[in-house]
Amino acid sequence: MWNSILETIKNFLQSMGITKLMNDENWWQYLVMYAIAGILIYLAIAKQFEPLLLLPIAIGMLLTNLPGAGLFHFDMWMGDSSMTVLESLQMVINKGGFLDLLYIGVKLGIYPCLIFVGIGAMTDFTPLIANPKYFLIGAGAQLGVVVAFAAAFMSGLYTLGEAASIGIIGGADGPTAILVTKTLGPALLGAIAIAAYSYMALIPMIQPPFMKLLTTKKERCIRMDQLRPVSHTEKLLFPIIVTVVVGLIVPDALALIGCLMFGNLLNVCGVTDRLSKTAQNEMMNIVTIFLGISVGATASAENFLSLQTVVIIACGLVAFCISTVGGLLTAKVMNWLSGGKINPLIGSAGVSAVPMAARVSQVVGQKEDPSNFLLMHAMGPNVAGVIGSAVAAGVFLSWL
Repeated sequence: MWNSILETIKNFLQSMGITKLMNDENWWQYLVMYAIAGILIYLAIAKQFEPLLLLPIAIGMLLTNLPGAGLFHFDMWMGDSSMTVLESLQMVINKGGFLDLLYIGVKLGIYPCLIFVGIGAMTDFTPLIANPKYFLIGAGAQLGVVVAFAAAFMSGLYTLGEAASIGIIGGADGPTAILVTKTLGPALLGAIAIAAYSYMALIPMIQPPFMKLLTTKKERCIRMDQLRPVSHTEKLLFPIIVTVVVGLIVPDALALIGCLMFGNLLNVCGVTDRLSKTAQNEMMNIVTIFLGISVGATASAENFLSLQTVVIIACGLVAFCISTVGGLLTAKVMNWLSGGKINPLIGSAGVSAVPMAARVSQVVGQKEDPSNFLLMHAMGPNVAGVIGSAVAAGVFLSWL
């Protein structure tokens, strides 16, 4: 009997996570990942940097790096690429852990699209409809995507698909970055998602220096004319027209754009208030939790701690900065062509972090002139940036 008890105790001790951690020659890597998860938790709670996503990502990262639990199997998702979707799902259901099951929504591109439905329902497209010229600023703010893509590929560390995934960080659109990465560079998903959402959270710190560097005090004090009224018919037609046009030109962007415009149509049509509120609140919150935890789960120690991750963080920062510069320079050109009627500060909102980037334009503008209100004008380029980053993602997906 005593032998049986001792054997049971021995088996229990061997099954403990701390035992497996101590027996692993790369134990220090797990400690580093715990520290990184702790930093993200601190930034999310204490500093309130994108807490709705950074906190779930940090918890997903922590769970996947606790040895012995088997909640997520990275190799299962990066294995045989010849397997059909049905075969992959069957393997996950039979052998996968809890986080493997949640990751199905990422692998199939479900979560990013549902997030876009919620974003569309929460976003006011009126400024863009009133002044479609803001599409040019949204396009100019994609400059960082191109530069980061080229830099990542020329580094020799990444394939074309992986470089495209890194470039999308410059669009400052987390769901879009995730959708592209899960298709073109799934092994990099954890690093790219963390970089994308971290830089989005740091917008109030990253953008103002460039805004002040590239604009004069006179330009920052420009007061823009009030936007023209937009009819209810225009609000109804806009999402439908954009969906059709994008679908005909860049079909691979239709999943994101279609969901974005569907969410907006729920909001503006006036007859689906319940669906609009559900998309904005309950659905958005649930999907955000699932997306964050499952994306964080891909940041396993052996996959995350590498030179590739360092380069991704660096390229992501460069992409974000250049996208900000691209939007500002485009707005300056438009200001010159309009005879000084456009405040270039709204150009920084051309990145698609809605509505944070537009708020930064407002804050910087009011520091120069407290009675100047740029928020509604900045929302035009901001919405255009969302559409622009989705189109850029569609171009990469159709090409690669």
